[in-house]
Amino acid sequence: MRQAQATIIRSGSSLTTQPAYTVSTADWASDEAAIFAVRKSVFVDEQHVDPQLEWDGRDTECTHVLAHDADNHAIGTGRLLTDGHVGRMAVRPEWRGNGVGGAILRALIGEAHRKGFVEVHLNAQVHAIEFYRKAGFRLHGKEFMDAGMPHHAMLLKLER
Repeated sequence: MRQAQATIIRSGSSLTTQPAYTVSTADWASDEAAIFAVRKSVFVDEQHVDPQLEWDGRDTECTHVLAHDADNHAIGTGRLLTDGHVGRMAVRPEWRGNGVGGAILRALIGEAHRKGFVEVHLNAQVHAIEFYRKAGFRLHGKEFMDAGMPHHAMLLKLER
């Protein structure tokens, strides 16, 4: 389990606190409702993705990661498919900008390392390309549309 502690950050003359959260590997059988709630909130409600596209029937074969706040509310999720594809990365809007997405991505990359993958790939929404670039992913192929939004394939070679 990866845990981010509350930290005090000095910003000019004021102090701000970054909220505490945990990120850990999820168990689909017991965490399905929490994962569903985050993904429904972000993809279906916020981004208007068709629920039939969101629920692709592959969740039972995936390794899932789930982030919780200090009160144990699910705040973010992501999954790793058996072919090394990272997907369904979602963080509730009120938690964006606090490092939750990066922590989820690091946990998924860690799972890929543990499973022996030599690379991981994903389809990034175009607005999120820089987020993935900062984690070492590189553009691969051409831009395409998925669920009515522009995406770009990205690839990360894993070091052994």
